[in-house]
Amino acid sequence: MVPTLIAVLSALVLAAFPAFSQEGFRKDTIKTSAGNLEITFIGHGSLMMSFGGKTVYVDPWSRLADYATLPKADLILITHEHGDHMDPKALDQVRNAKTIILLTQKCADQVKGGTVMKNGDVRTELGIGVEAVPAYNLEHKRPDGRPFHPKGEGNGYVLTFAGTRVYVAGDTENTPEMKALKGIDIAFLPMNLPYTMTPQMAADAALAFRPHVLYPYHYGETDPGILAGLLKDAKDIEVRIRSMK
Repeated sequence: MVPTLIAVLSALVLAAFPAFSQEGFRKDTIKTSAGNLEITFIGHGSLMMSFGGKTVYVDPWSRLADYATLPKADLILITHEHGDHMDPKALDQVRNAKTIILLTQKCADQVKGGTVMKNGDVRTELGIGVEAVPAYNLEHKRPDGRPFHPKGEGNGYVLTFAGTRVYVAGDTENTPEMKALKGIDIAFLPMNLPYTMTPQMAADAALAFRPHVLYPYHYGETDPGILAGLLKDAKDIEVRIRSMK
């Protein structure tokens, strides 16, 4: 059932002036049916989410923060094995004996104690739904013709927090699997060229699956304002730009 505009707005109320965490990172607070979801923008492809007393990290990278000073992780999601996404130092700093780590097979070859999620896998951890979405290149390739991110190796993840669905795409282009997503409330789409999407690719994907709130992230030197301009007439998609180079 398509939610009414009022329902969407009530489910996705973000602070008019985004707060800063005690560690100095900017964060947004989003209302769900079971309390607030806080999203902290650590930078690049790295996020921290807090919900229901649990702390979730996506792709922690020690170049961006001293993770020893941040809350310990209840759940960590790793999208793929590249060093700016899978960083053993950051993992060691933020995990403890109870931390659940969900990751790809190539990551599991290097990280002990994780649970592999293949493309298309679905599971629930700590009351949070997790779906593994394929993340790969269609066009952008290395000089030898190999894609920067081959199909079947990387994941994006859809996390469901009490009915609020958050999609963190990982390193990918505008794949058919991405464009077929349904019911996404918040999306993080990468634009770090030449490895992932152009703004035009990201706009194409957003117009296909129509997230209510869209954060360009992991965008390197790409101007996220270009994406906002491409989507200016899509009134049901709110583009929010944060410092996520």
